[in-house]
Amino acid sequence: MARDLSKMTNIEDLRRVARRKVPKMFFDYVRSGSWTESTLHHNTRDFDPIKFQQRVLVDMTNRTLETTMIGETVKMPVAIAPTGFTGMMYADGEILAAKAAEKFGVPFSLSTMSICSIEDVAENTSKPFWFQLYVMRDREFMEDLIKRAKAANCSALILTADLQVLGQRHRDIKNGLSAPPKPTLLNMMDLALRPQWCWHMLHTKRRTFGNIVGHAKNVSDLSSLSSWTSEQFDPRLSWDDVARIKDLWGGKLIIKGIMTTDDAEKAAKSGADALIVSNHGGRQLDGALSTIKVLPDIVSAVGSQIEVWLDSGIVSGQDILKCIALGAKGTMIGKSFLYGLGAYGEDGVRRCLEILYTEMDTTMAFCGHTDIKKVGKEILVPGTY
Repeated sequence: MARDLSKMTNIEDLRRVARRKVPKMFFDYVRSGSWTESTLHHNTRDFDPIKFQQRVLVDMTNRTLETTMIGETVKMPVAIAPTGFTGMMYADGEILAAKAAEKFGVPFSLSTMSICSIEDVAENTSKPFWFQLYVMRDREFMEDLIKRAKAANCSALILTADLQVLGQRHRDIKNGLSAPPKPTLLNMMDLALRPQWCWHMLHTKRRTFGNIVGHAKNVSDLSSLSSWTSEQFDPRLSWDDVARIKDLWGGKLIIKGIMTTDDAEKAAKSGADALIVSNHGGRQLDGALSTIKVLPDIVSAVGSQIEVWLDSGIVSGQDILKCIALGAKGTMIGKSFLYGLGAYGEDGVRRCLEILYTEMDTTMAFCGHTDIKKVGKEILVPGTY
């Protein structure tokens, strides 16, 4: 039965509850960035100077946020981003988030580094979801992942391009977050303070990386997983690999991790269906610009050739509307839905989506528009973006 979460009125409310309920190492994994976390913070702060223009005496009835992303009808221009360790925020987290997304009417993306497997999510949902691919040194394993995603009827493949090497994430190092997590005294004490989380985790069989264990060579349990993952992200990944991956996949392809116009132009020429302006939530290159700062130039360069979406830093429906006004055709949310998941499971993800929808819908109305597909820069104050 769905909980009454009406008092959760913004994403920050969900974040506070999740912080109480989720073990520190997993909560910090979601909220943190790399190094000084400068880019992490600018991802959200750089939305603030962008201001809306209010319009009055405009008929605000019959509003709609419905649009399409890579040809798929969506209730609003938002997709749930692929995130690792999702099933550690709440037991069976990927399944629950996928269910919430399906019921609400937005796409769900499953990470290679998910706790629930491709098959787990497919068995518990009825609508095709998207699968995100990390390119591994073990190319046979990578090709098998693509085959499994096709067998599960995934409708798009997201190629993450910005994780050839892993950014230094200080909070994760200090918390002993690894695969499997280090059972330090502090971590064990922290778990003891989260009995509800522990109860749910004890009652699921899904507590490891379901896409990897039992599928990759010589990885049959948690003890053999750590060494495998530390060696597998492939620093050799280049634009030359994109065509081969596209041929292996044979369906819609999305490239995630674009931050410059040069790379955007290469993505457009690659034959991909969409690119995602993303800095991995500030978890890779610290000191990089925020995604909203680079979005206008990328839209100007390739927006007529390929769908441009934005990921990283979105914490409100107003943020999403600003992205659309600046030319994005869609957005992706990571931290926002994870806070909802950690707080209340499937109900929390649903509430996250409701909050974003209401904020976007109301703001669009105040700006004098009733159709998200017709929103442009005219709703923004010149000189603030």
